[in-house]
Amino acid sequence: MKPLHPLRGLVAATHTPFRTDGSLNLDVIERQAAHLLNDGVKTVFINGTTAECTSLSCQERQALARRWCEVARGTELKVSIHVGSNCLPDSRAMAAQAEELDAISISAFAPSYFKPRDLDMLIGWCAEIAAAAPETPFYFYDIPVFTHVSLSMPDFLERAPSRLPTLVGLKFSNPDLMAFQLCLAAGGGRFNLAFGCDEWLLSTLVLGGTGGVGSTYNFAAPIYHRMIKAYEAGNLAEARAEQLRSAQLVRLLARYGFMGAAKATMGLLGVDVGAPRPPHSSLTADQIRQLKGELETLGFFDWIR
Repeated sequence: MKPLHPLRGLVAATHTPFRTDGSLNLDVIERQAAHLLNDGVKTVFINGTTAECTSLSCQERQALARRWCEVARGTELKVSIHVGSNCLPDSRAMAAQAEELDAISISAFAPSYFKPRDLDMLIGWCAEIAAAAPETPFYFYDIPVFTHVSLSMPDFLERAPSRLPTLVGLKFSNPDLMAFQLCLAAGGGRFNLAFGCDEWLLSTLVLGGTGGVGSTYNFAAPIYHRMIKAYEAGNLAEARAEQLRSAQLVRLLARYGFMGAAKATMGLLGVDVGAPRPPHSSLTADQIRQLKGELETLGFFDWIR
């Protein structure tokens, strides 16, 4: 297996850029990458939930993977590729491509229409995907709020390695912090856990976590950089204040429909990733103006300077 580049610090779960007609706008990826590097974010997690992966074809996801890896080549940016889907052959094809592109890792969430009944079925599913990229580190992406597959992740980490030799950890998008703590201890602490709920990241640092994969890191990374720095310096009051800003920001965006508002926020920062695909809602021009005003009132544009 290739050397592991753990998902630590801030890993941006990137948006998929669309044109006004809904087609991919691959030209924007270079601007996304430059924006992230300017904000000190050096790893991206592409084709995941924030990328609207379930609204993309396998071919579109492969085109995004190719372009991100082209843009990242020769820079500090590293690319981790999510390859999960409800179609096993598609997942295997995307995993094989990710290995060819030299992605640092792949991940996959559970199928969510016909669901695995138990851990054995889930582990078998993941093993089939990982086998298509036998040299690439594999993360299971636990996000039960969307997949409605809620199985024990501590047990998964104890049982999966014998059938899943490239397993290196979890993308843990799950609010169960007891399970998170048990996962950190699983296998003698050998697994890398990347937390996926930005507004609670500080809680996982206290438990021993080392970072997260999140959507708000696309446009609010300075908040989290300060939070982590304050926590590591023992300044809990400052760390809590920064985490509160994150929670306030997420609450504001959620009122408009998080995906549409998050992509609109990217546009306000000069990175036009377009509107989301249905069934996500898009913001009207009036709503974007209103959102900008509320972000200004909140202090967001000062927070990210």
